[in-house]
Order: sequence, then structure tokens, then C-alpha cells
Amino acid sequence: MPPWLPRAMVLALALIAVFQLGSWAFHELTGLLINILIAFFLALAVEPAVSWMAARGVRRGLATFLVFLGVLIVAAGFVTLLGSMLAGQIIKIVEDFPEYLDSVINWINGHFHTELRRVDIQEGLLRSDWLRNYVQNSATGVLDVSAQVLGGLFQLLTIALFSFYFAADGPRLRRTICSVLPPARQAEVLRAWEIAVNKTGGYLYSRGLMALISGIAHYILLEFLEVPYAPVLAVWVGLVSQFIPTIGTYLAGALPMLIAFTVNPWYALWVLIFVVIYQQFENYVLQPKLTSKTVDIHPAVAFGSVIVGTALLGAVGALIAIPAIATLQAFLGAYVKRYDVTDDPRVHGHRAVDAGRGVVRGVRRLWQRRPGATPPRDGGPGSSPED
Repeated sequence: MPPWLPRAMVLALALIAVFQLGSWAFHELTGLLINILIAFFLALAVEPAVSWMAARGVRRGLATFLVFLGVLIVAAGFVTLLGSMLAGQIIKIVEDFPEYLDSVINWINGHFHTELRRVDIQEGLLRSDWLRNYVQNSATGVLDVSAQVLGGLFQLLTIALFSFYFAADGPRLRRTICSVLPPARQAEVLRAWEIAVNKTGGYLYSRGLMALISGIAHYILLEFLEVPYAPVLAVWVGLVSQFIPTIGTYLAGALPMLIAFTVNPWYALWVLIFVVIYQQFENYVLQPKLTSKTVDIHPAVAFGSVIVGTALLGAVGALIAIPAIATLQAFLGAYVKRYDVTDDPRVHGHRAVDAGRGVVRGVRRLWQRRPGATPPRDGGPGSSPED
């Protein structure tokens, strides 16, 4: 046996063991790494406000605490108002359910000549096996729901703590990273960090502005239809449609439609039509203009980045995809050498004039080669002097 073979075998086994251990650790810590990534982008989002307060004499830790406290108060107030509104509407729907059921039964009896009664339907529903199984499954699923709620609260707490540390200790974190890099690399890291802060802030600014415009537009509609809780519903539509990607529009429009249905079923249809029309206006008119001024990426690139982010990280990837792509595009743009484009009509999608003339000349030559053919009378190339 060669003397190097045992050492090579031990080294190969050690590398395989390290790879397996790293793969297992990465798989187990995927949730934590995603939470840290979310926390980092949240810290980038609040960085301008924290830096503005720190520049005016407020301690950075206190400034970060005040910013997070303001966000928490706004979120808690919104959830409280929304919860009270939903509770009131659910109670109203439950109280009015017998009237809705009677109207449906009368319509069925009048059109199909049946003799249905609400009492018979209620007794049949209460004695059905479907309801019994549903109650049993709901009772056994309470523990699972409670565990999911506690897990979600723990994730929110983890994200909040990491976000607070990233924002409060931002200068120290940058110094720590730059201390292990040469001066040239330090400048690149700091520039990339600054671009990330600007792009993330610009993304949130554009989303907040679109949420404000969407909320005002839907508030006018809901107030015109005299739908209750119009201000809270407008805020719900604005926030959910802008900060929950892909399906946010449908989630945002479902609640106003439900509340409008309790007032008048036709009002729900009008709300649906308005939501669809406004979504098209936002996608093709409003969003491209605001995105080009704040995030500065093409709408097609933004849409593709959301799809890629959703495929990689789910809803989290869809939310952070646009600021991440904007940061990467702005950072790499400094290393791409660009040249002036020549004044060629093909740049604008037009064919060159000489190319068109060459095609015409080729057609005329083919025509003249035919036996007994007369060339076109346009005075162009290939025409006789008499013509």
C-alpha cells in the first residue's frame, strides 16, 4: 500500500463527513436563516429613520426603539380595529342568516315547486354526519392551531430582535465586516450597503405611496356605496394589496366584498368590478411610474424577480425580491462599461433603407429574367430609357 493512500482515504472520509454535517446543519437552520434575512431587510428599511434621529443627538439604541415602538403601535391599532370590525360583521351575518336562508328557500319553492322548510333543513343539518365529523376534527385540530400560533409568535419575536440588533448596531456591524477586508474591498462593501438601504427604502416608499392611493380610491367607492367601516376597509385594501405579493389583491378585495354583500348583494359585484379595474390601472399606469422613480427597475424584471423569489423562499422571497434585485442591479451597474449607441434605424425597430431598396432591386431582376416580361414603369433601376 502506498504511504499516501491511508492519509488520502482519511481526508476523503473527513470531507464527506464535513459535507454531510454542513448539509444537515443548513437544512435544520433554514428557518432561522430565512428569519435573519427578513430581519436584515427590515433593518435596512428603518435605517434612514434611525440614522436621521441619531444625527440629531438621539442615541441609536433609543432611536431604534422609538421607530419599532411606532410601527408596533400602528400595527396593533390596525389589527384591533380590523378585529372589532370582523367580529361585528360576523355577528350580524349570523343574526341575519335565517332571513337569508328563508329568502333562498322561498326562491327555490317558487321556481321548482318544492315544499322546503327552514326547520327541516336545520334539523337535517344538525343531525348530519358531516357536521358531527367536522366538529370532531375541529376539536382535535385546536392543539395544532395553537402550536402554529405559538410558532408564528416566536418567529415574529425572533425577526423583531434581529432587526433591532441590526438597526441599533449598524455602524458596529459595518466596522466588524470591514475590519477583515482590505481598504478597496471596504469601499465596495460600504457602497453596496448604502445602495441596499436606498433601494429598500425606495421600495417601501413606493409601496406606501401606492397603498395610500389605493386606500383613498377604495374609500371613495365604499363611502359612496354606504358600506360600513369604510375607512378601516380602505386601509386594509391599501396595505394588504401592496405588501402581500401575488395574492394580496385578491385577499384585499375579498373582505370589502363580504361586507358589501351584507348591505346589498349588488354592491359586492360593484366592489369586485372596481377592484379588477383599479388593479389593471395600477399594474400598467401607476406602478411602472413609481417603480421607475424609486426602485428603478423594469416592470418585467420586477415581475420575474417576484416569481423567482416565490419559487425559492415562498412569500418571503416574493416580498424581498424587488429590493434585492434593485440593489444587485445598481451595484453591478458600476462595473458594466457602456458605449454610445449609433444612430441606426434598426435600433428603433425599423429596417434600413438600403436593405429595403436591395429587396426591390432583387424582385425587379427576377421579373426581368422571365421571358416576355415587361419591367415595372416606375423609372427605377432596370427601366428602359423609353419608359
